[in-house]
Amino acid sequence: MSRIALVDDDRNILTSVSMTLEAEGFEVETYNDGQSALDAFTRRMPELAVLDIKMPRMDGMDLLQRLRQKSAVPVIFLTSKDDEIDELMGLRMGADDYVRKPFSQRLLVERIRSILRRQEAIASDAGGAPEESQVMVRGPLTMDPLRHAVTWHGKDVSLTVTEFLLLQALAQRPGFVKSRDQLMDVAYDEQVYVDDRTIDSHIKRLRKKMREVDSDFSAIETLYGIGYRYNED
Repeated sequence: MSRIALVDDDRNILTSVSMTLEAEGFEVETYNDGQSALDAFTRRMPELAVLDIKMPRMDGMDLLQRLRQKSAVPVIFLTSKDDEIDELMGLRMGADDYVRKPFSQRLLVERIRSILRRQEAIASDAGGAPEESQVMVRGPLTMDPLRHAVTWHGKDVSLTVTEFLLLQALAQRPGFVKSRDQLMDVAYDEQVYVDDRTIDSHIKRLRKKMREVDSDFSAIETLYGIGYRYNED
Protein backbone atom coordinates (compact mmCIF):
# COMPACT_ATOMS: atom_id res chain seq x y z
CA MET A 1 0.00 0.00 0.00
CA SER A 2 1.62 3.26 -1.15
CA ARG A 3 1.49 6.20 1.24
CA ILE A 4 0.28 9.43 -0.38
CA ALA A 5 0.52 12.87 1.23
CA LEU A 6 -2.21 15.31 0.20
CA VAL A 7 -1.51 18.97 1.03
CA ASP A 8 -4.23 21.57 0.37
CA ASP A 9 -5.92 24.31 2.39
CA ASP A 10 -9.33 23.40 0.93
CA ARG A 11 -10.91 20.96 3.38
CA ASN A 12 -13.45 19.81 0.79
CA ILE A 13 -10.61 18.71 -1.50
CA LEU A 14 -8.78 17.01 1.36
CA THR A 15 -11.88 15.07 2.34
CA SER A 16 -13.13 14.06 -1.10
CA VAL A 17 -9.73 13.23 -2.63
CA SER A 18 -8.55 11.29 0.41
CA MET A 19 -11.74 9.19 0.30
CA THR A 20 -11.16 8.46 -3.38
CA LEU A 21 -7.51 7.51 -2.88
CA GLU A 22 -8.31 5.30 0.10
CA ALA A 23 -10.98 3.55 -1.97
CA GLU A 24 -8.24 2.88 -4.56
CA GLY A 25 -6.08 1.19 -1.92
CA PHE A 26 -3.75 4.03 -0.97
CA GLU A 27 -2.82 5.10 2.54
CA VAL A 28 -3.46 8.86 2.71
CA GLU A 29 -2.09 11.53 5.05
CA THR A 30 -3.66 15.01 4.76
CA TYR A 31 -2.30 18.44 5.69
CA ASN A 32 -3.89 21.87 5.28
CA ASP A 33 -0.67 23.90 4.94
CA GLY A 34 2.86 23.43 3.77
CA GLN A 35 4.58 23.88 7.11
CA SER A 36 2.65 21.12 8.87
CA ALA A 37 3.35 18.83 5.91
CA LEU A 38 7.09 19.61 6.01
CA ASP A 39 7.21 18.91 9.74
CA ALA A 40 5.56 15.53 9.17
CA PHE A 41 7.79 14.70 6.17
CA THR A 42 10.85 15.27 8.36
CA ARG A 43 9.67 12.38 10.52
CA ARG A 44 8.32 10.14 7.76
CA MET A 45 8.53 10.73 4.01
CA PRO A 46 5.58 9.60 1.85
CA GLU A 47 5.94 7.60 -1.37
CA LEU A 48 4.37 10.52 -3.29
CA ALA A 49 3.09 14.01 -2.43
CA VAL A 50 0.23 15.96 -4.02
CA LEU A 51 0.69 19.68 -3.30
CA ASP A 52 -1.57 22.66 -3.83
CA ILE A 53 0.48 25.68 -4.89
CA LYS A 54 -1.39 28.44 -3.05
CA MET A 55 -1.53 27.72 0.69
CA PRO A 56 -1.03 29.65 3.95
CA ARG A 57 2.12 29.53 6.11
CA MET A 58 4.16 27.79 3.41
CA ASP A 59 2.93 27.47 -0.18
CA GLY A 60 3.53 24.54 -2.50
CA MET A 61 6.50 26.12 -4.24
CA ASP A 62 8.31 26.74 -0.96
CA LEU A 63 7.48 23.25 0.27
CA LEU A 64 8.81 21.70 -2.95
CA GLN A 65 12.01 23.71 -2.68
CA ARG A 66 12.55 22.51 0.87
CA LEU A 67 11.78 18.91 -0.11
CA ARG A 68 14.22 18.94 -3.00
CA GLN A 69 17.04 19.87 -0.64
CA LYS A 70 16.84 16.39 0.88
CA SER A 71 14.53 14.13 -1.11
CA ALA A 72 13.57 13.06 -4.63
CA VAL A 73 10.06 12.02 -3.51
CA PRO A 74 7.69 12.33 -6.51
CA VAL A 75 5.52 15.45 -6.41
CA ILE A 76 2.34 16.32 -8.30
CA PHE A 77 1.22 19.96 -8.19
CA LEU A 78 -2.39 21.10 -8.11
CA THR A 79 -2.49 24.37 -10.06
CA SER A 80 -5.14 26.95 -10.80
CA LYS A 81 -7.00 26.57 -14.09
CA ASP A 82 -5.09 29.08 -16.22
CA ASP A 83 -1.85 29.60 -14.31
CA GLU A 84 0.73 28.33 -16.80
CA ILE A 85 3.52 30.23 -15.05
CA ASP A 86 3.00 28.18 -11.88
CA GLU A 87 3.03 24.95 -13.88
CA LEU A 88 6.30 25.73 -15.63
CA MET A 89 7.93 27.05 -12.47
CA GLY A 90 6.89 23.94 -10.58
CA LEU A 91 8.40 21.64 -13.21
CA ARG A 92 11.63 23.62 -13.25
CA MET A 93 11.83 23.36 -9.47
CA GLY A 94 11.54 19.59 -9.62
CA ALA A 95 7.85 18.62 -9.67
CA ASP A 96 7.11 15.43 -11.62
CA ASP A 97 3.67 16.41 -12.89
CA TYR A 98 0.77 18.80 -12.41
CA VAL A 99 -3.03 18.66 -12.51
CA ARG A 100 -5.18 21.71 -13.10
CA LYS A 101 -8.09 22.69 -10.84
CA PRO A 102 -10.93 21.95 -11.11
CA PHE A 103 -9.78 18.41 -11.77
CA SER A 104 -11.19 14.95 -12.27
CA GLN A 105 -10.33 12.78 -9.31
CA ARG A 106 -9.99 9.85 -11.70
CA LEU A 107 -7.34 11.82 -13.62
CA LEU A 108 -5.43 12.50 -10.42
CA VAL A 109 -5.53 8.81 -9.48
CA GLU A 110 -4.16 7.89 -12.93
CA ARG A 111 -1.36 10.45 -12.63
CA ILE A 112 -0.42 9.06 -9.21
CA ARG A 113 -0.47 5.47 -10.48
CA SER A 114 1.60 6.48 -13.51
CA ILE A 115 4.41 7.94 -11.41
CA LEU A 116 4.40 5.02 -8.98
CA ARG A 117 4.56 2.57 -11.90
CA ARG A 118 7.55 4.43 -13.29
CA GLN A 119 9.30 4.12 -9.94
CA GLU A 120 8.59 0.40 -9.82
CA ALA A 121 9.76 -0.03 -13.42
CA ILE A 122 13.15 1.51 -12.63
CA ALA A 123 13.69 -0.94 -9.77
CA SER A 124 12.28 -4.00 -11.55
CA ASP A 125 14.31 -3.39 -14.71
CA ALA A 126 17.45 -3.28 -12.64
CA GLY A 127 16.42 -6.19 -10.45
CA GLY A 128 15.90 -8.47 -13.41
CA ALA A 129 19.34 -7.83 -14.87
CA PRO A 130 22.59 -9.58 -13.96
CA GLU A 131 24.38 -7.91 -11.05
CA GLU A 132 27.22 -6.59 -13.19
CA SER A 133 24.87 -4.94 -15.70
CA GLN A 134 22.61 -3.15 -13.24
CA VAL A 135 24.83 -0.08 -13.13
CA MET A 136 25.12 1.93 -16.37
CA VAL A 137 28.36 3.82 -16.97
CA ARG A 138 28.68 6.40 -19.75
CA GLY A 139 31.94 8.30 -19.46
CA PRO A 140 31.83 10.24 -16.17
CA LEU A 141 28.14 9.34 -15.69
CA THR A 142 27.10 6.41 -13.50
CA MET A 143 23.46 5.40 -13.03
CA ASP A 144 22.29 2.73 -10.61
CA PRO A 145 18.55 2.10 -11.19
CA LEU A 146 18.19 -0.31 -8.28
CA ARG A 147 19.30 2.38 -5.84
CA HIS A 148 17.98 5.32 -7.88
CA ALA A 149 21.50 6.73 -7.65
CA VAL A 150 23.35 8.98 -10.10
CA THR A 151 26.91 10.27 -9.98
CA TRP A 152 28.84 12.57 -12.31
CA HIS A 153 32.63 12.45 -11.96
CA GLY A 154 32.01 10.62 -8.70
CA LYS A 155 29.74 13.32 -7.26
CA ASP A 156 26.18 12.45 -6.25
CA VAL A 157 23.30 14.03 -8.19
CA SER A 158 19.78 13.79 -6.74
CA LEU A 159 17.18 13.33 -9.50
CA THR A 160 13.41 12.96 -9.48
CA VAL A 161 11.83 9.88 -11.05
CA THR A 162 11.09 11.79 -14.26
CA GLU A 163 14.59 13.28 -14.49
CA PHE A 164 16.15 9.86 -13.89
CA LEU A 165 14.11 8.24 -16.65
CA LEU A 166 14.90 11.01 -19.15
CA LEU A 167 18.63 10.88 -18.45
CA GLN A 168 18.60 7.08 -18.60
CA ALA A 169 16.81 7.12 -21.97
CA LEU A 170 19.31 9.58 -23.44
CA ALA A 171 22.43 7.96 -22.00
CA GLN A 172 21.53 4.42 -23.04
CA ARG A 173 22.47 5.24 -26.63
CA PRO A 174 25.04 8.06 -26.73
CA GLY A 175 25.01 10.05 -29.94
CA PHE A 176 21.49 8.97 -30.92
CA VAL A 177 18.75 11.61 -31.00
CA LYS A 178 15.60 11.17 -28.92
CA SER A 179 12.63 13.22 -30.06
CA ARG A 180 10.38 14.90 -27.52
CA ASP A 181 7.66 12.39 -28.38
CA GLN A 182 10.01 9.50 -27.63
CA LEU A 183 10.99 11.08 -24.33
CA MET A 184 7.33 11.59 -23.45
CA ASP A 185 6.77 7.87 -24.00
CA VAL A 186 9.69 7.07 -21.70
CA ALA A 187 8.68 9.41 -18.90
CA TYR A 188 4.89 9.14 -18.98
CA ASP A 189 2.30 6.43 -19.46
CA GLU A 190 0.35 6.46 -22.72
CA GLN A 191 -2.85 7.63 -21.04
CA VAL A 192 -1.11 10.72 -19.62
CA TYR A 193 -0.82 13.61 -22.08
CA VAL A 194 1.96 16.16 -21.71
CA ASP A 195 3.20 18.76 -24.16
CA ASP A 196 6.66 19.72 -25.41
CA ARG A 197 7.25 22.38 -22.79
CA THR A 198 6.87 19.80 -20.01
CA ILE A 199 9.75 17.72 -21.38
CA ASP A 200 11.80 20.88 -22.01
CA SER A 201 11.27 22.00 -18.41
CA HIS A 202 12.41 18.64 -17.06
CA ILE A 203 15.52 18.73 -19.27
CA LYS A 204 16.37 22.26 -18.10
CA ARG A 205 16.05 21.14 -14.49
CA LEU A 206 18.19 18.07 -15.21
CA ARG A 207 20.94 20.18 -16.77
CA LYS A 208 20.85 22.59 -13.85
CA LYS A 209 21.37 19.78 -11.37
CA MET A 210 24.28 18.36 -13.36
CA ARG A 211 25.89 21.80 -13.59
CA GLU A 212 25.66 22.18 -9.84
CA VAL A 213 28.32 19.45 -9.57
CA ASP A 214 30.12 20.35 -12.82
CA SER A 215 29.75 23.85 -14.25
CA ASP A 216 31.12 22.61 -17.59
CA PHE A 217 28.48 19.90 -18.03
CA SER A 218 27.34 19.81 -21.67
CA ALA A 219 26.60 16.14 -22.31
CA ILE A 220 22.90 16.74 -23.08
CA GLU A 221 22.66 18.48 -26.44
CA THR A 222 19.56 20.21 -27.81
CA LEU A 223 18.81 19.76 -31.51
CA TYR A 224 16.28 22.50 -32.09
CA GLY A 225 13.07 21.28 -33.64
CA ILE A 226 14.22 17.66 -33.33
CA GLY A 227 14.95 16.64 -29.76
CA TYR A 228 17.89 15.82 -27.49
CA ARG A 229 20.90 13.53 -27.41
CA TYR A 230 23.55 12.48 -24.93
CA ASN A 231 27.18 12.91 -25.96
CA GLU A 232 29.55 10.64 -24.08
CA ASP A 233 32.77 12.40 -25.05
